[in-house]
Amino acid sequence: MKTDELLPGRRVLLRGAALFALAATAGCVGTERSGAPARPSNSPGPAAGPQAARPQKPSAYRLQPMTGYGPQRAAVRRTPVRSKPILRMDNHGRDMVLTFDDGPDPLYTPRVLDTLRKHDVRAMFFVCGEMAKSNPDLLRRMIDEGHTIGNHTFTHPQLTLMRRTGIRDEIERTSGAVLDAVGQPPLWFRAPYGAWNRSAFEIGAELGMEPLAWTVDTLDWQEPGTGSIVRRVLKGAGPGVVVLSHDAGGNRSQTVKALRTYLPRLIDEGYRIGVPSRTFA
Repeated sequence: MKTDELLPGRRVLLRGAALFALAATAGCVGTERSGAPARPSNSPGPAAGPQAARPQKPSAYRLQPMTGYGPQRAAVRRTPVRSKPILRMDNHGRDMVLTFDDGPDPLYTPRVLDTLRKHDVRAMFFVCGEMAKSNPDLLRRMIDEGHTIGNHTFTHPQLTLMRRTGIRDEIERTSGAVLDAVGQPPLWFRAPYGAWNRSAFEIGAELGMEPLAWTVDTLDWQEPGTGSIVRRVLKGAGPGVVVLSHDAGGNRSQTVKALRTYLPRLIDEGYRIGVPSRTFA
């Protein structure tokens, strides 16, 4: 695939849109898997599933105060350049965050979304730009149903092996794909394989994004079995925990089945599952 350069005007648009979104949006908190998974596939798959229902009213029990419904901030806050990613949330009681990487996939992502909608829960999806461009309808469904979209680069490379210009291209093109699909750029960034470097932190901050890693890795990309994924999530559950799963990049049927099992159990145990705000230490 050819790498198309973003025009200077487009870069200004992305940065401006990111800063504007910071003033009006509330948005969560990681290190990614150490093993390299299969690259997300661009091959055509089944239809993206049933059309999304009308946006639902957020559940006060499961989403407050994480999604930050309330007065908008009076002034835009510039995203700081961090030297390490955010790993978990602080001071939110029994709140947890579920994150899904590498999508959207036309087969597995709709099934994940269906389960989240069934339980009135919101999650974060760190999308790859090449998958986002092929499935913009799924990005729109994510936004319509109250989920948060994050940037996971365009082709899922290991950024620490790349030049700065290549890193910028991967990140900017993905923010552009999200902006094209839903009208707003992502406010969160996650480096593939959890491989962070200074350029990734700096470029992400320039585009108005915070770096988010995770607390619990389900290792679902290894396809360890549905039961194994469920056990990892339930064992690792706790206040402020961020769970890493994948909705693309391979056979994710185990991920889908595991979500259907552990999500209602977490809710029954009193955990509030939702998307985090941009306010943290």
